[in-house]
Amino acid sequence: MTAETTTLDLGPQTRVLARLADGVREDRLADPTPCPGLAVRNLLGHLTGLAVAFRDAARKDLGPTTDTSPEASVPDIGPGWREQLAGVLGELADAWREPGAWTGMTRAGGIDLPGEVAGAVVADELVIHGWDLARATGQEYAPDAAALRAAYGLLAAAEESDRDAGMFGPVVAVPADAPLLERAVGLSGRDPGWSRPVR
Repeated sequence: MTAETTTLDLGPQTRVLARLADGVREDRLADPTPCPGLAVRNLLGHLTGLAVAFRDAARKDLGPTTDTSPEASVPDIGPGWREQLAGVLGELADAWREPGAWTGMTRAGGIDLPGEVAGAVVADELVIHGWDLARATGQEYAPDAAALRAAYGLLAAAEESDRDAGMFGPVVAVPADAPLLERAVGLSGRDPGWSRPVR
């Protein structure tokens, strides 16, 4: 996987995600999401775990949080999940504001990668999973423009070996003149037309 990015402030996108999470109704936690096999509560648990992992990756604080594959277990949430997620998203943004986060090598999800690539990966995770959460819970979604550009750049640069390894799903064809978010969603292996089932 290759990606070119400069440092960017993840704060605007983490705030978008925190607002989306705060808008999730308790009776929607068991609803499906565009992520196969993950209900809303599992997606929220995944977001919490990845925020911790990439916070520690930025700090080069390598250990269990950065060594564990996201596929190791199905994530979930517990009491106080809204406050916990908002807190770790804020810590994530702060950690990536340090210039050293973008240099040298680090690790996330058990994979060693350069700091600038890890920064692009977390931007992608925040943008695409923000779309997942918004679609699954019927909320409007406008990602941070800089984070969206970084996510699109990473996804457009993804090599076939990355897709074969399961890092991204097979590309879903999207018109070339579609909005950038829809093109990024398609490159991530999701159908931009996905909608939650009607109750």
